[in-house]
Amino acid sequence: MKNIVILISGRGSNMEAIVRACAAQGWPARIAAVISNKPDASGLAFAAEHGIATATVEHKQFATREAFDAELARVIDGFAPDVVVLAGFMRILTAGFVQHYAGRLVNIHPSLLPAFPGLHTHQRAIDAGCKLAGATVHFVTPELDHGPIILQAAVPVRPGDSEGELAARVLRQEHQIYPRAVRWLVEGTLHVERGIVTQTEGESQLAYAAD
Repeated sequence: MKNIVILISGRGSNMEAIVRACAAQGWPARIAAVISNKPDASGLAFAAEHGIATATVEHKQFATREAFDAELARVIDGFAPDVVVLAGFMRILTAGFVQHYAGRLVNIHPSLLPAFPGLHTHQRAIDAGCKLAGATVHFVTPELDHGPIILQAAVPVRPGDSEGELAARVLRQEHQIYPRAVRWLVEGTLHVERGIVTQTEGESQLAYAAD
């Protein structure tokens, strides 16, 4: 039984999707803890209601990013994590933190990486005239929004789309692909070689939704 620790900064809708999928699909894992850098993150209440341990490491209480990351790692390690999931965790992590969890730290980004790392991804895709947008689950590396790609979902960018409309379409797919990717990780069905991730059971690493 593997331990999953999920980091959030707000509601954590992807965290909710992972919690539900883990229970419904009978993963060989448990959600050991949900941790936030904000004490008022609403996702903490959801986790507590589902019997999951919660913790807060408030970044504002630390003078440096390194000091915050050191305390965050100490708290995470208290739950003996096999997988650490970033689910709307709005902090840039130091290289030392990322390296500490190398191979077991994953993130989801609302674009088809390597396109549009950083913020405002949906509006940037619209402004660029993209015909497809989407989301990417990837292993975390020290470079922001980069790392070996585990799974991607693509959605159409429709004429006249607003940022909010496109974001909602992408988020629906995030809730599908992030639990799938975490399941693969806990089941040990991912192989990484030269920065390329292969799903060893032959499951598709690309999802497409027309809606």
